[in-house]
Amino acid sequence: MEATTESPGALDGLRVVDLTTILMGPLATRMLGDHGADVIRVEAPGGEAFLNSPPVNSPSMNAIALNAHRNKRSIALDLKSAEGAAAMADLVATADVFVSNMRAAALARLGLDAKTLRERHPNLIHCVANGYGSDGPYADRAAYDDAIQAVSGLAALQGRITGEPRYAPAVLADKVCSLHIVQAIMAAVIHRERGGSGQAIEVPMFETIAAFNLIEHHGGMIFEPPLGDVGYSRVLNPNRKPYRCADGWVALLPYTQANWEVFSEFIGRTELLEAPRFSTHASRIANSEELYAVLDEVAPQHTVAEWMEFCIANSIPANPVLDLADLAEDEHIAAVDLMPVLDHPTEGSYRAVRDAIRYDASPTQLRRHAPQPGQHTAEVLAELGWDNTRIAAL
Repeated sequence: MEATTESPGALDGLRVVDLTTILMGPLATRMLGDHGADVIRVEAPGGEAFLNSPPVNSPSMNAIALNAHRNKRSIALDLKSAEGAAAMADLVATADVFVSNMRAAALARLGLDAKTLRERHPNLIHCVANGYGSDGPYADRAAYDDAIQAVSGLAALQGRITGEPRYAPAVLADKVCSLHIVQAIMAAVIHRERGGSGQAIEVPMFETIAAFNLIEHHGGMIFEPPLGDVGYSRVLNPNRKPYRCADGWVALLPYTQANWEVFSEFIGRTELLEAPRFSTHASRIANSEELYAVLDEVAPQHTVAEWMEFCIANSIPANPVLDLADLAEDEHIAAVDLMPVLDHPTEGSYRAVRDAIRYDASPTQLRRHAPQPGQHTAEVLAELGWDNTRIAAL
């Protein structure tokens, strides 16, 4: 699979100036680029240290860079210098969307805050992804994924199961906020296309992840006065886990009434059908700790293959437990080509992760491999009208 230009993409013609670092912002702008937006990533000279975490073939080109910075062009600017600031001003003047995860004070010092830019460019969509809402007392705190998992209640949810708070083994806060950034920008683009103006958008990590957690875990605390504690009991059950079977691990979830009836027969425990604590879907949810203990007890009776054959035949949600390293060889992942092997012009062959969503009219595509830091500086500045002498001086 090579870079292609078969489809212009749904966001063709939209220019996004990307002044973001780490993962939350870059992943969001990559999604916009996958849809055809012209994403111009503005980097500090020398690249970003985060993108040098091993393994790497060359500086600033690790696995995160290859997957989070595709479909972008990269320019290197020292925004504290007069010429760097002038280049940025010229670039923003051509932009539809400006995205940053810099703190408010830093943006203001550079003249890149929403008030300044939107006074000059009223149609600009100015999106800041910050740690905490700007009108709250935490506004100036530093924010990284771990800190947000802690303050948003996510780490404490793990503690309700294990006895001590734990982080999810993924940069979950960053990636969830990436999706919200994309949703917010898309909504603002539609608003502007329907006759509205540009606007300033703020995507605060703390509030975004707190709201995300509360969807199913608000529980009885949603009512005033409260009717119970926070937390969705089924997913806070310590026995809700993959189960060890005869030759491996398997996820089992006999969820519907029909699932439960055929499952009870298969394990030879038909008496469970008459037990009040398991007789209805509601009672099984209420007694999920005992229910999952039963699954834990009976799972070793069969192999992974036997469980899968039975569950597939009876439409019971089930799957073997795969390691991330196994995904590339999974028959379904291979059939849908989720992880194609690509040929990067400087990094050689690598296994990408394509956009998982399918579109029949405006598909996302690979148009550009992840660039080397500053690779397109001269190209972009020439598009802005800079002559060769000025570009060389910069």
